[in-house]
Amino acid sequence: MKKNILFLCTGNSCRSQMAEGWGKHLKSSEFNFYSAGTKKHGLNPFAIKAMREVGVDISGHESNTTDVLPQEKMDYVFTVCSDAHENCPFFPGGKIIHTGFDDPPRLTSHIEDEEEKMAVYRRVRDEIKEMVSNIESYLGGKNE
Repeated sequence: MKKNILFLCTGNSCRSQMAEGWGKHLKSSEFNFYSAGTKKHGLNPFAIKAMREVGVDISGHESNTTDVLPQEKMDYVFTVCSDAHENCPFFPGGKIIHTGFDDPPRLTSHIEDEEEKMAVYRRVRDEIKEMVSNIESYLGGKNE
């Protein structure tokens, strides 16, 4: 049976959405992937654009909080930001793994040039891809 993996962030608008997109794109035969936030901020258009550039469409994703997750047990919960890690809800039987990434919306809030903004989103997108590509190493090296 496939294990369930949740990517948790504050607003479920960018980093957790990218991680879910990469998970489904790269590892859907091995795991079930979900994303949620401690709050609901809506899907970030720059995150959608950055993922679309590499052939991963997250435009149909919804920004959710943990209270609308499926009833299945989350075997692993990856917190992708410090706030979510510090305020992580309880997931019975779920192993919490912190893998923090920079927050593109926060880092680019003062940047007007779209290409400069996209450079930040692309960097974080690629960092998240690297983590998801090697996700087994965070789980003890195997899909049990």
